[in-house]
Amino acid sequence: MSNLPIFDIAGSAMNAQSVRLSSIASNLANADSVSGDADTVYRAKQPVFTAQTVAGEPALAGVQVTEVIESTAAPIKRYDPGHPLADPDGYVYAPAIDPVTQMVDLISASRSYQANVEVFSTAKELAMATLGMGK
Repeated sequence: MSNLPIFDIAGSAMNAQSVRLSSIASNLANADSVSGDADTVYRAKQPVFTAQTVAGEPALAGVQVTEVIESTAAPIKRYDPGHPLADPDGYVYAPAIDPVTQMVDLISASRSYQANVEVFSTAKELAMATLGMGK
C-alpha cells in the first residue's frame, strides 16, 4: 500500500500539521513568560509550508515544512520594578503572542490533522477492499 500516492500526500500533511501543532503548543506555553532583556524574550514560532510533488505523479503534491521561523514582532515592554527579572529601569519584556489567535490556529491545525487521518483511513479501506476483490 505504501506505493500509493495518497498515502504519501496524507502522511506529509499529517507531519506538517504535527509540526504546526507543536509550534502552537510552544507559543502558548511561553505566552506569559518574561525576560529582563528584549533580545532574549521568547519569539513566537511559525512553520513555513511548501508544496512537494509526489514522485512519479507530477500532478499531485503533498506538503513539507521547509523551516520554522521566529516572529519579528517587538516584545511587549511592561513596567514592573518589583519583578525579579526587571532590567535596571524596572521593565520586563513579554513575547508578542495573542493566545486567542494561537487557539484559532490550534483548532485549524487539529481539524486539518484529523481530516488527513480520515483520508489515510479511507484510502487504506479502499485499498484493502480492492485487494479483497480477487478472492
